[in-house]
Amino acid sequence: MSGFQKLKTLLDDPKITEIMINGSYATFIEVEGKKQKIEVTFDKEEIEEIIEEIFNKKGKRIDDNHPYGDVCLEDGSRVNVITFPLSRFGTSITIRKFSQEIKTLDDLIKRETLTKRMAQFLVACIQGKLNILFSGATGVGKTTTLEMLSYYIPEQERVITIEDTAELKLHHPNLVSLETRSGQEGREVSLRDLIKNSLRMRPDRIIVGEVRGEEALDMIQAMSTGHRGTLAVIHGNSPQEVVARLETLILSTGVKLPIEEVRKMIASTLDIIVQQERFPDGGRRITHITEVRGMERGEIVLQDLFVFRSKEITSEGKIKGTFKTVMRMYPRFFADFQRKGLLDERVFSRE
Repeated sequence: MSGFQKLKTLLDDPKITEIMINGSYATFIEVEGKKQKIEVTFDKEEIEEIIEEIFNKKGKRIDDNHPYGDVCLEDGSRVNVITFPLSRFGTSITIRKFSQEIKTLDDLIKRETLTKRMAQFLVACIQGKLNILFSGATGVGKTTTLEMLSYYIPEQERVITIEDTAELKLHHPNLVSLETRSGQEGREVSLRDLIKNSLRMRPDRIIVGEVRGEEALDMIQAMSTGHRGTLAVIHGNSPQEVVARLETLILSTGVKLPIEEVRKMIASTLDIIVQQERFPDGGRRITHITEVRGMERGEIVLQDLFVFRSKEITSEGKIKGTFKTVMRMYPRFFADFQRKGLLDERVFSRE
């Protein structure tokens, strides 16, 4: 087999969710959330062949001047390459496969990522055009959750997606997908550039694939200038950490605002944070759905609406737990949702 044929065998295996080629000395895969070493390895020539097949044929250069990069396969799987000597033990290839088994929100409910009530609540938030951040570590399923919820965006809306590497797979009739340019050919085009340009494209909905830099300010400003229903992905270990990270990213732009004004911007525009985690048993669960309620004594006030509580680990290593409604008061937007017929108060029942 050629190097690419060997890789394709792994790509075609539906049980494998991630492939990690650590140079020519070892290959690891992830199955059901657990990593394991396999006997298949790739020598230097085979790795170069894979890079040529996946990157260079798609117009993405990987060479001495461009030693790392990302690209998406046709099925949505994301491929990252970083070459020697930046990767000291040999060129590393990491492929996060796009799940072909998850096609609807019901599939996530069956996998116990969330409950039916939580799903009903999030669908109402999408239809009610709330601004939502999907947060968590790498590989916890944030993007998949966002994609399943995107099915509930009304068809008449114009959706603009903005990403470093176009991996979002949205099935929407009026969709424009924007992707950054690294400067390999022509002028560099950043996420900030694309967010600013998207505002001139008459979007009804802006979706940012991942917020991790100065574009946080442009996203918050877009939310505050009438572009409701903005969705974005961000890395963070808790809703509290996400808010703190947003503050840091906005201040990193050099904007001349005191911290309290930055917090007011966030509190007045962001509505919901959906926190997702991957557990040791391989399960991916939404651990928090949290409302941003506003400001109090100079601090952003958060209220958890739904949480996941771990209870025990079975002899098979499975984590048992429950999803609970924990809010102290109805969300600020609940009365408006009731008037529009988007949400019933029974969604918040503690039964």
